[in-house]
Amino acid sequence: MSRIAPAPLRSLTRLSTRQLTNRNVITRPLLVSQTQTRGYKRTPQPMRDVMTGEIIQLPDLDPSLLKITKTTTPKKPLPPSKLVFGKTFTDHMLTVNWNSANGWGTPEIRPYAPLELDPSSTVFHYAFTLFEGMKAYRQEDGTVRLFRPDMNMARMNRSAARIALPQFDGEALTELIKKLVVLDSEWIPKEPGYSLYIRPTLIGTQNALGVGPSSDAMLFVICSPVGPYYASGFKPVQLLATTKFVRAAPGGTGGYKLGANYAPGVVPQAEAAKEGYSQNLWLLGKEHALTEVGTMNLFVAFKKPDGTVELVTPPLDDVVLPGVTRDSALALARAHAKGDKIPGLPENLVVSERKLVMADLVEAEKNGTLVEVFGTGTAAIVSAVDKIGYEGRDIEIPTGPEGLGAIAKGLLDRILAIQVGEIEHPWSVIANPVKSV
Repeated sequence: MSRIAPAPLRSLTRLSTRQLTNRNVITRPLLVSQTQTRGYKRTPQPMRDVMTGEIIQLPDLDPSLLKITKTTTPKKPLPPSKLVFGKTFTDHMLTVNWNSANGWGTPEIRPYAPLELDPSSTVFHYAFTLFEGMKAYRQEDGTVRLFRPDMNMARMNRSAARIALPQFDGEALTELIKKLVVLDSEWIPKEPGYSLYIRPTLIGTQNALGVGPSSDAMLFVICSPVGPYYASGFKPVQLLATTKFVRAAPGGTGGYKLGANYAPGVVPQAEAAKEGYSQNLWLLGKEHALTEVGTMNLFVAFKKPDGTVELVTPPLDDVVLPGVTRDSALALARAHAKGDKIPGLPENLVVSERKLVMADLVEAEKNGTLVEVFGTGTAAIVSAVDKIGYEGRDIEIPTGPEGLGAIAKGLLDRILAIQVGEIEHPWSVIANPVKSV
């Protein structure tokens, strides 16, 4: 009786310790049937090869495993008028540990408390740290909304990949953040303009000296109630266009939200303050190309000969941080140009991502075509610039009677309306179930 020879098995994929350290999700060999592998993505245990027992995929973040331990000593939130940015924190925090052998562990929401880390942890010695900045808003009916969390998750994963920290399922972390924010939603002031600042952070925690991928990591999220950036009216900032210091260069880490990018900016900012300026305008190269404003993205508006207004922001080019507010401003401005009009923006608007050099601003001020300059970021959303110090003189920039140009004001109003749910938009993500009326 003849027998049919079985089809040859594909060669097994063997994973070294270094591969496991650098990658959280690894392509599995086609060695087992679909029924055996179906549903493996979020299992709490590593996915193993059925023939060899070798790990072929580590567990990802799993919101279904969330453990919640509520505080027994809740704090009393400060009156909104007493809030100082980043000084007050809610009752709870989210923590999840990861290691190269077992992947992501059990997520836990627990009382806000100090972290316990070994002095040799890689975060302290080699700057294995990255973070995000997000906000949650509470409506009068108690609905809590997040603004474009998918963008923050994508950027956080991109930053993690750049410094060999583990990546994760962004949707899963968003669900965990929702749970944390809803639990502490009473910390979000009800007054208009207030919000809950959310700080997801990922650090390397391997207890060993030596430069290399960290075999251990911790992801944690803390929250802080914050007030309106412009509590007493719009206040334009003054910039010092610096050629002495460089924030980032092509091929470096300027396009990633890493902790290591921020401390080096403290001394340049202090020097700018001594000269009477609020922030630095970071320049790059011999042409003095514009990149960022302090820790914000930069926008400049020019009036063209035909009456059209061009809104320009420098290209990312692996130097500029891909800001969520930057992306939002670009999308809204482009939609306006195509017909979805925003009050305050010029009727004829062109939106560009192109290189800008200081000579462009000097010439535009000289011929009267410089319309406005502003920065964008999570904290302020937009911040007008009324003066740029450059090579011994100040470039004066129009800001309008309110201290904020028409384009910046129009974008600010539209983004705020989306964030708080006044305008329904896919960017505004509800964190808690919609309450029935």
